[in-house]
Amino acid sequence: MNKNIQKSILLIAVVSLMCSCGNSESDSNQEMSDETASSNSGMNISFAQFDGSDMELGKIEENSFPVSVEATGLIDVPPENKAIISSFADGYVRQTPLLIGDQVKKGQFLLSLENPEYVQMQQDYLDAMEQMKYLKSEYERQKTLVEENITSEKNYLKAESEYKRNLAKYQGLRKKLQMLNLSPEAVEKGTISSVIRIYSPITGSISEMNINNGMYVSAADELMQIIDRDHLHIELNVFEKDVMKIKKGQDIKFRIPEANNDTIEGEVHLVGTSINESKRTVKVHGHFKDESIKNNFATGMFVEAQIITDKKQQKALPTQSIVSLDNTNYVLVLEKKTDSSYIFKRREVKLGDAFNNLTIITNTSDFKPEDEFVTKGAFPLIKEE
Repeated sequence: MNKNIQKSILLIAVVSLMCSCGNSESDSNQEMSDETASSNSGMNISFAQFDGSDMELGKIEENSFPVSVEATGLIDVPPENKAIISSFADGYVRQTPLLIGDQVKKGQFLLSLENPEYVQMQQDYLDAMEQMKYLKSEYERQKTLVEENITSEKNYLKAESEYKRNLAKYQGLRKKLQMLNLSPEAVEKGTISSVIRIYSPITGSISEMNINNGMYVSAADELMQIIDRDHLHIELNVFEKDVMKIKKGQDIKFRIPEANNDTIEGEVHLVGTSINESKRTVKVHGHFKDESIKNNFATGMFVEAQIITDKKQQKALPTQSIVSLDNTNYVLVLEKKTDSSYIFKRREVKLGDAFNNLTIITNTSDFKPEDEFVTKGAFPLIKEE
């Protein structure tokens, strides 16, 4: 009996000891788990790693951001720097030595046309010139006779009418020859040509060529176009609601999306005073700030522009400190600094406009004024987290 009691007491002691050990082990595991969770709640970066990766810390600071009006438009030239070449008379293209892109100077030969009608026009001019001699002489004779009461006024008026009618015909034909670049003096000397020559009215480059040798053209046809690119400018369309904000001298930031994404600087030179009835827009004329770069562009290029109308102070961070993951934007905030390392926490941010490598943070109330952020080198850390 005593032996059974002793065995029972020994058994209870062993079970108690085992339970005690189990609870101790469980508590130990829980403490380890807590420690691991605590370490996983932040990102630990040693001072050596921080400096070796050229990382930097900074705070949210107020910066000046532009207030702008968006507009679209084209690269263009003033009307006086664009010439549409046409002929004053119909004819067949006899010669055209130029191609699109060729540079021409004012007064340079462009093309020649041929037509038998040009010959007839010169013959009519010569005929009118010869009649002038007789009719002028008869007019002056009748004038003298009527002054001396030798002839009737009727004869005088008839001679005057015929003379002035022929004079008008003569002067009109002379002007036509000059418009066709045919010399009246050469015609008077007996030089008659079936060919007329057309010359460039401006200095520039050929932008359009609509003719070939032997082609028949009329006076209404556009034969070619010449553009002088020395005065290349920006022609923008600004909506009616924004026109009152636009003033001469304001900065323009624009780009040509089809060519490149580089931002080009300009300024407002003229603001239109009439509204396009169908589009409800006003023309705004802008100039390049750097005149040397305009030679890289062609007329007709589409531009997207922002006209800077004002400035505002906004709290922002460097754009490179913000990383986007799954349509959410994050930054690294310094949680704690130990003797040997930094501990960072990933935090979500809401973004506003960006300018000059700075981005506005709209949820600054979620952070403390003294909070420090990784402003350089955050990208690989956030991606790895």
